[in-house]
This record gives sequence, C-alpha cells and structure tokens, in this order.
Amino acid sequence: LCNCSAVGSVSGAECNSTTGQCLCLEGYTGLQCGSCAEGFYREQSSQQCRPCGCSPTGSTTPSCDDSGKCQCKVGVTDLKCDRCSDGYYRFNETTCEPCQCNNHSKTCDSLTGTCLQCQDNTEGAHCELCQEHFYLSTQPAHACHRCPCSTVASTGTCRIHPGETAPRCDECKIGYTGPNCNRCDNGYYNSDSICVRCNCNGNVDPARSPRVCQPDSGQCLGCLYHTAGFHCEGCEDGYVRDPEGTNCTKREATLGPETREFTTSALNASKATSFSTAVINSTLSPTTIQTLFPMSSADNSTSAFADVSWTQFNIIILTVIIIVVVLLMGFVGAVYMYREYQNRKLNAPFWTIELKEDNISFSSYHDSIPNADVSGLLEDDGNEVAPNGQLTLTTPMHNYKA
Repeated sequence: LCNCSAVGSVSGAECNSTTGQCLCLEGYTGLQCGSCAEGFYREQSSQQCRPCGCSPTGSTTPSCDDSGKCQCKVGVTDLKCDRCSDGYYRFNETTCEPCQCNNHSKTCDSLTGTCLQCQDNTEGAHCELCQEHFYLSTQPAHACHRCPCSTVASTGTCRIHPGETAPRCDECKIGYTGPNCNRCDNGYYNSDSICVRCNCNGNVDPARSPRVCQPDSGQCLGCLYHTAGFHCEGCEDGYVRDPEGTNCTKREATLGPETREFTTSALNASKATSFSTAVINSTLSPTTIQTLFPMSSADNSTSAFADVSWTQFNIIILTVIIIVVVLLMGFVGAVYMYREYQNRKLNAPFWTIELKEDNISFSSYHDSIPNADVSGLLEDDGNEVAPNGQLTLTTPMHNYKA
C-alpha cells in the first residue's frame, strides 16, 4: 500500500511502485508527503503547510518556525522581516540603515530617517542642533548646555565664537552690556537687578562722562550748566534759577529796591538773617528774598528756601501772623479769666456794720470794689430788728447781732 497523506499528496492511493514515493502537493515533502517543505510551516488550526513568506531582503533564510516567524537580519523586524527595527530606517534591497541621531535619540522615521524625540536639549533632523536658549559645547562633545543669558537682559540665546571657550549672548537688550548681558550699559544704573536709565535732567554730556551716573546708586556725574544735586536738579552755590525755571544764572549781589530794613546782628554767629516788622509787612520780590537768605549746601545743591515760590512764601508769612494772633487772643483770655477769678474772690460776703443814733450804715471789707452788691444784706427775710433795738443779720451760715 502507498499510504500517502491525504492532505499533502496528490492521490492517497498512488505512489512509485519501486520506492513508494507519493506524489506531493506544493509545500509538502516526505515519502508519504506528510511534512512541510522548506519555506513552509504547518498551520496549527488546519494542520496544512502554509508558505513562510519571508522577505528575501530582510531574512537570513526562507524558512520560518512553527509560528510562521522568519529569521531577520540585524536592523530588521516584524513577522516576515519586512520592516526596519527601532533605530533603523530605509528598508532597501540589502538591509536597514541605522538612524543618524548623534546618540540623542533611539528612533527615527522608518522612511526618511528623521530623528524622533531628541533628548538632551537637542533638536533637528538628526538631533544635531541645540534647542533655543541652549548652546553646543565641545566638552563633552555635542552636549547642549543652558545659556547664561537672562531673557530680561537679552534675547536668551548664545553661542561659542571661534577661538573662545565660554559662550556669549547673541544680543543684549537696551541698557545692558557684557558677554552675558549682566552689566548696565553707559547711561544706565542698577536698580534692584534691573538697569534703569540715568535721570540727570539733561544736564550731563555723555561725551565727556560716558557713565553719566554712578552704576550702583544712579547719582549723576559731571553736572553741567552750573547745576548740582543728586539728579543735577538744583543750582550750584551762587547760582539761582532764572524766571523760566530752566537755567541757573549767577545770583545778583545787590538788594531789591523794595527792601527797607533788615538786621544782621545774628549773621556772624549763625549766618541767619533777621527781619524787622517793616520788612516783613512790605512786599519783597523773589530775587530779594533769595538774596537776603544766604544759601549753603554740603552736596553742591541749593538751599530749600531758594526753591520756595513767592506764593508759598506769602502763605508762610500769613500762617505765622495767624499763629501770633491766636496766641495773643489766648493770652488776653487768660488775663481776663484771672481778673474775674480775683473779683469773685474779693466779692466774698464779709461786711462791717456801724450803728449810729438814727441809722445803720454798711461798708464792705474791700471798698475798692465798686460793683459789690449789698442788697442781699437788707432783705426782709434775712434781717430782723429785735425789740430791744438790736439788728439781727442772718446768713445761711452765720447769725450776727448788733
């Protein structure tokens, strides 16, 4: 009997009469056609031999295991070895090429080779560039480090220039300077870690003093046009503001025509000027007031009084007059109250009685008080005449007889 496989042979009853070899179908082999040929595998569900279908480019052999998985080349994966593995791209006639990502990514597009998910602050098709605000360092090679540039003072980007080892900021913002844009430029000063423009009221020349002001405090340097002060806002000693309030002009040494009188008794001791009542009541010009009050300053700034306007001076004088009037009124009131108190004290009910033949006379203890009231002593209910001719003087506290 031939005993050929009913599944793998052409006919189960026909075979070679000499060798007994059955006539096998495609994909089957063996004497009875019961095994799968090379490039085929037996399917578990049907027990039939199916072709492996391995890619001739990606597999090392056309054979596969019982599950149908082919043996793939390096960089090739999938069941039939027809796709590049992670880290490889461009499946061609020979094999898959490895991704070129400079060791900053393990995956790339399987067709174009563009790197995916670049690591270590890199970017680009092959992770060859640094992200924004990072620079490429040579130590270690192709490593990206954060730029030492603040986004407040610069654009935040930097790079290492040829022949240098430290990075430089690409562009500083206005008011900042230095390789890392961490210093204030000329004409600016540091205020709470922020560079602020110097405020010198236009009275400095940057060509003569490039710094314009102190870099730490903001105090102006080299004030021009006879100005002085922290911000060149005042005038030097011997100079005053002109009527327009713009320029400093030399102070006039002569007094104004309307100035009548002033005393200088305390000038040598305290350098303060005293004015008589006639001068205070008279109308003085602002120039005269500034002349009569000498100005001095330890920091080359003008006296505060020189900056007081004429209207403010009048208000001050008026205030002083009001205060003096109030004090005088208080003093007069106090004197009046004291006199009233003395009058009440001297008006106490102490009286003397003089008995004469036909009348009774009264006299006060203090005859100097003209307004003393004695009518209360002669009231009927308070005084009585006794039968023996005596006068009884009755008060709430005492009883007198005469």
